[in-house]
Amino acid sequence: MSVVESKASPAPVGSGQPIVNDFSITIGTKNGSGSQTANATVLRALFKMGIPVSGKNLFPSNIQGLPTWYTIRASKDGFVARRVRAEILIAMNKATVIEDAQKLESGGVCIYSDALGYTPMRDDVTFYPIPVGKLSSASGLEGKLKGYAENMVYVGVLASLLGIELDELKNALMWQFKGKAKAVEPNYQTIVAAFEWAKENLVKADPFRVERMDKTTGMIMIDGNTAAALGAIYGGVSFVGWYPITPATSLAEALDFYLPRLRTDPETKQPTYSVVQAEDELAALGMVLGAGWAGCRAMTSTSGPGISLMSEFAGYGYFAEIPAVIWDVQRMGPSTGLPTRVSQGDVLKTYWLGHGDTKHPVLLPGSVKECFEFGWRAFDLAERVQTPVFVLSDLDIGMNQWMSDPFDYPDAPMDRGKVLTQEDLERLGGKWGRYRDLEGDGVGWRTLPGTDHPLAAYFTRGTGHNENAQYTERPDDWETNMERLNRKFETARALAPAPIEDRVEGAEIAFIGYGSVDSAIIEARSRLAAKGIKTSYLRLRALPLSESVGDFVRAHDRTYVVELNTDAQMLQLLRLDTPELATRLFALNHNDGLPLTARWITEAVEKMEA
Repeated sequence: MSVVESKASPAPVGSGQPIVNDFSITIGTKNGSGSQTANATVLRALFKMGIPVSGKNLFPSNIQGLPTWYTIRASKDGFVARRVRAEILIAMNKATVIEDAQKLESGGVCIYSDALGYTPMRDDVTFYPIPVGKLSSASGLEGKLKGYAENMVYVGVLASLLGIELDELKNALMWQFKGKAKAVEPNYQTIVAAFEWAKENLVKADPFRVERMDKTTGMIMIDGNTAAALGAIYGGVSFVGWYPITPATSLAEALDFYLPRLRTDPETKQPTYSVVQAEDELAALGMVLGAGWAGCRAMTSTSGPGISLMSEFAGYGYFAEIPAVIWDVQRMGPSTGLPTRVSQGDVLKTYWLGHGDTKHPVLLPGSVKECFEFGWRAFDLAERVQTPVFVLSDLDIGMNQWMSDPFDYPDAPMDRGKVLTQEDLERLGGKWGRYRDLEGDGVGWRTLPGTDHPLAAYFTRGTGHNENAQYTERPDDWETNMERLNRKFETARALAPAPIEDRVEGAEIAFIGYGSVDSAIIEARSRLAAKGIKTSYLRLRALPLSESVGDFVRAHDRTYVVELNTDAQMLQLLRLDTPELATRLFALNHNDGLPLTARWITEAVEKMEA
C-alpha cells in the first residue's frame, strides 16, 4: 500500500469520548537532527492557545546521532510533571521506534515516518504513517537544511490531527527565528503542506484533540537557568567566573547574553560587570572569592563534578568569611555519571563542602520563578552572613521549559550587610576587629579594599586567627572563633527563605519535598485526595532547616520525604536535625535519572500505607 493511500488503523481500544487538552506527547528523534526547533514550536503554540503545558528534553551526553526524546505534556488541570507513559508518539528514529511504540499507553497514537520501514505490532494503538521525505520537499530547502525541515512535517501532521492552530504555529516560528522571514517561510510552508496532506489522507481514529483555553493568560515560558541569570542581574551581580559543564553552561551563557543589554552604563557605554571563563572550576571559584572579597557581588555556576573541584576554596570562603554565590545545577552522579540526566544528589555535599567543621547555607528553588528570586536573594544572604551560599537547582528545572507567572522585581534594596565606611572608621577612631561579634549574631564588620582610612586594612586568613584577624594558634582563640561561626550559621537559619506549608485538617500523612519534585508532589496529592487520602505538604526552600519543620512533622503520624537520590539525603538531614522525630520520617526517594512522576509517588505511598 502506498503511503498516500494509507489510512489509519481501527480506532484504539476503549477510545470513547474525546480526550481534550489532557495527554502527553513523546517525540523520538536523533541527537543533532535539528528537532528542537520543531518541538519548541509545538510547545509554544499550545501555550499560546491557553493550554497549560510543559516540555522536557531527554538527550544523550556524548555522540551526535544517538537517540533523543522530547516530551510535551498538555494538562487542562495545570499539572506539569512528567507522565510515566505518553498517549501520543511521534517516531522519527529507526533505532528506537519499536521500543517507543511498545511504551505507549493502550489506546494511544503513533505517528511515524514511512522511511523507518516500521511494521505496526499493536492492535490497541492507532498508527499514522507519514511520507516525511516527500512532504519536506515543500520547504524548497536542500541538503542538511532539508533534513531539518523534515521535523516540520510531523508538526503539520500533529497540528491537523489534534487541531493546533496554524496561526499560532507561525507565530511560534516567528518567535523561534526572531522574526527572520527567510527562515520562517520554508518551515511554515512545510507545516502547511503536511497539515493539508494529513487532512486529505488520514482518517482520524483517535480521541485526542486540543481546544483553545484561557489558563496561560499573562504567563511566561522560560527555563530555570535563564531565570536564575536574570535574577542575578537584577540582584546586582558584577563578577562571574565560570567553566563550562552540563547542565549549568546555559546559566553562564544567559548571563553573557543579558548582561550587555541590562548592565551597560548609559553614559560611558561601558559594562558595569565582568564575566571570565576560567581554566577550570577550581580557578572559577578562586576568582569569585577574590571578587567577593573586593566588594563585588560575585557568582559562579557549575554541576556536581565542578562542586568537587571547588571543595578547598569553599572551605576557605567559609573560614575567611567571604561572600560568594555558587549555583549547582545538579545532574546524575557519582563521578561523571549521567551528565544529561537529573538528580538531587548534591544536598549533603554542598551543605558540608570543605574539610573540618564547615557548613554552608543552601537555597532550594522549586520553580523558575524562585530561580529568579533566589538569583538576587542569594547575594543578600551571602553578604549579610559573609559566607558562600549555594543554590541547588537541577537539570529538570534548569534546562527544561516551564510556565510561570511573571517575575517580581526585588522587593527590597540590596542588603550589603555589615560594611564599615570611611566615616564609620573615623567615628570609631579606627578601633575595630574584623572577626569581632558585637551584635551577637556571629557576623563581624568588614571593610572593602579602597576604603580611605589608614586602619581600614586587615589580613584575610584561611589559617587560625583571632577577632582582630591576627594569626594565632591559641586553643581558646580557636574555640571562640568556631563558636562564633556556629552562631553565624544560626543567623543564616533565621534569614534563609522559610518553607511553604499546606496543612490539611485531618491528614495523618504528609509530604516533605524540595526543588523539581514539587510538581509531581502537587499532582500526587490530587490523585490521593480523589481516593479519599488527605495529605499535607511542606516544601523546603533552604538549609539550614527552619525550626518550623519539626512542628510540621509532629503534626502528622507519618511524613514521607520525597527526593531524587539513592541515599535519601534530605531525610538524613531531617533525622539529624530532629532525632526525636526520626521514627515519623520515611524515605520516598527515587533515582533513575528522569524527572519524578505523580504516578510513582501515588503508588509508592499506597504500597507503604498498606
